[in-house]
Amino acid sequence: MATKYGKKASEKVEAAMHERKEGTLRSGSTGEKVTSRKQAIAIGLSEARREGGKVPPAKKAPAKRA
Repeated sequence: MATKYGKKASEKVEAAMHERKEGTLRSGSTGEKVTSRKQAIAIGLSEARREGGKVPPAKKAPAKRA
């Protein structure tokens, strides 16, 4: 079975985790400091996607019923 994530993805996630640990990682929407491990991983994967790395598409939230 082929791997889901490419080298660029792992490098970006590693860099984002390092920035989070230093306290310099900021979220794009609000600009607040990121402290969540999961959010740091999501930011790294998002950056890798933007640069064309081998990353599966992001999961979409289910539609809300009215």
